[in-house]
Amino acid sequence: MSTDLVHVLAGNSFALSDTEGDMEVDPRVPAGLFSFDTRFLSRWVLTLDGERLHALSRDDLAYFETRFVVVPGAASHYVDADVSVIRHRIIDRGLHERITVLNHSAEPAEITVRMAIANDFADTAEIRQPRPRRPVVTANSARRQLRLCYQRDRFVRETVVTSTAEVDVDQDGMTFRIRIDPDGEWHTDLQVEMIIHGAGDEDVRRSLAAHRQGVHDDMHEDLGRWLGRAPQLSGERKALVTAYDQALADLAALRYLPWSFGERVPVGGLPWAMALYGRDAILTCLETLPFTPELAPATLRMLALTQGSQLDDLHDEEPGKILAELRYGESAAFEEQPTAPYYGAVDTTPLFVVLLDEYERWSGDTDLVRELRHPARMALDWIDEYGDPIGDGYLRYQPRNTVSGVANQVWRNSPDAVVDRHGRQPAFPRATCELQGYAYDAKIRGARLAREVWGDPAYADRLEADAAALRSRFDRDFWLPEQGYYALALAPDGEPVDALTSNIGHLLWSGIVEPERADPLVRHLFGPDLFSGWGVRTYAVGQRPYNPVGAHLGAVWPSDNAIVAAGLRRYGYDAEAARVAAGMFAVVETLGGSVPEAIAGYPRQLTKYPVQLPMAGRPQSWSSGALLMLLATMLGLRPCGDDLLVDPALPEEYGLIELLDVPGRWGRADAYGRGRATRRRPSVR
Repeated sequence: MSTDLVHVLAGNSFALSDTEGDMEVDPRVPAGLFSFDTRFLSRWVLTLDGERLHALSRDDLAYFETRFVVVPGAASHYVDADVSVIRHRIIDRGLHERITVLNHSAEPAEITVRMAIANDFADTAEIRQPRPRRPVVTANSARRQLRLCYQRDRFVRETVVTSTAEVDVDQDGMTFRIRIDPDGEWHTDLQVEMIIHGAGDEDVRRSLAAHRQGVHDDMHEDLGRWLGRAPQLSGERKALVTAYDQALADLAALRYLPWSFGERVPVGGLPWAMALYGRDAILTCLETLPFTPELAPATLRMLALTQGSQLDDLHDEEPGKILAELRYGESAAFEEQPTAPYYGAVDTTPLFVVLLDEYERWSGDTDLVRELRHPARMALDWIDEYGDPIGDGYLRYQPRNTVSGVANQVWRNSPDAVVDRHGRQPAFPRATCELQGYAYDAKIRGARLAREVWGDPAYADRLEADAAALRSRFDRDFWLPEQGYYALALAPDGEPVDALTSNIGHLLWSGIVEPERADPLVRHLFGPDLFSGWGVRTYAVGQRPYNPVGAHLGAVWPSDNAIVAAGLRRYGYDAEAARVAAGMFAVVETLGGSVPEAIAGYPRQLTKYPVQLPMAGRPQSWSSGALLMLLATMLGLRPCGDDLLVDPALPEEYGLIELLDVPGRWGRADAYGRGRATRRRPSVR
């Protein structure tokens, strides 16, 4: 399969093919048609007279729709092709592909069109090595239908392919024997239903066949409404406007409806994270509040609904803990993987409270704050109870599931990501620095909600006192005076993990940093060890584990940098925040298309071009959201009571930027900014 992959997606359903539109099993990527963590097509290959087709062009019409133009034969005689094929593909509740064969000759053409069809019903967790399965295949030419069914106990998945044209159907696909007049055309519509049994009282069906063209219209109308509700960006830097529009479209694509839930929430992203991830969803909502605020209440309700209620070692569940991941595949259903649901993330719980408060600040929706009072208080209680296993006042993590659970239950969650500058891993339970910032922020925000909405001033006083004590304790124990930055983590015995990482930017964002510590932190963030020229690296150069292509040991993440930039503005470092934003926008403008999940940490002056990482997905919800957060940071957008505060600090070369109809408790407001020489304001917000 070609490494140049083409996708269409809608929520957590997606199809990944080569440039000709064909889908075949590839252990390197989840090629095929997927929904709810199961592959529904593993082979979808079109031939004419037994010959594979080759790409002439492709038109990506929308995130859910693309059109391939292909011809038979080798590249050397494309221009002489008497026949060409258009494959028009749409995905929503299923897959719809219209195949049009064009005869360009002056003679009639008799052609055998074949669509090879198969499915292995692989779980997304096992794409690299799917287990053998034996689907039941039923071919029915009279009904123009091929049905593939897999069953394991009550876990039942079906793929049903139906043609609108007459066809011979066999166990391996569909064959059309057609005759086309000179300069004529022939077409058929192939409808692919993805049927899920056992999801509840009724089958869950994801099918386009039910309403065909109506779905196509609905998808375009839905995208139009989504874009229409978002603020409109204009400016002298056209590439910035293009990147903004692409980010909004990607966020629209990455919304899905979980089972038994009536509102759409963000999935992580293509291709490996097409599911609900608590951390990704919360951060995406925080990033996009000035632009697409409707994501936040749905996400908060979904996470409250799935909040931990018991002690469960397999799923790393604890009372009050917020979800890490929710999957629906076979491995989750039979607990071969602990992901239905999984709670192996310790940062999601304080960030849940942060999002609830920030959403109310923007929206004024006190009804939701009252509705979620109990889940929010459970989350705050969890921080002090289960989140502090050794009683030293720090939020820590240690996986309950030591067999198949996640070891590092923080945003830098790869196995080797939490190490000191020599590569040594601390013992569990680990207290990483950004967790303390999140906990501090959650307590401050929880106190505001308790005092202003819940009518509980005593609880507010207690939370504020706890936050003040945590801030003082944190500065005492995490600060490394000789190095001039905060340690990455503390081991159980209080020994600092002395690595220099981008997490110090998260501390600025949380507000836990004492003002006098900000200057040395900013110097480190923009020193050559952390700042690549594109953005801030996850892990600084000069430390033994550093690796420019290591996900959390040297790569540059847009989501990480958006938080860093917001933290810089919070402490008055306007010029530095603009520098981070300019670097990230340069990545997107250079690469084009969707914002990548991460790029390599090579110095910009060395590569001159952002080096993409094979593991990095596109699009990703929190990467697309990061672009919006960086824009809001440059414009200095902040809710201030019932008004929108605009305090722009843009790079000088950006010229005029206008963001119209920013939604919030004020209704709609406009924001303007012009690039200028920015300044450092020594103030903490």
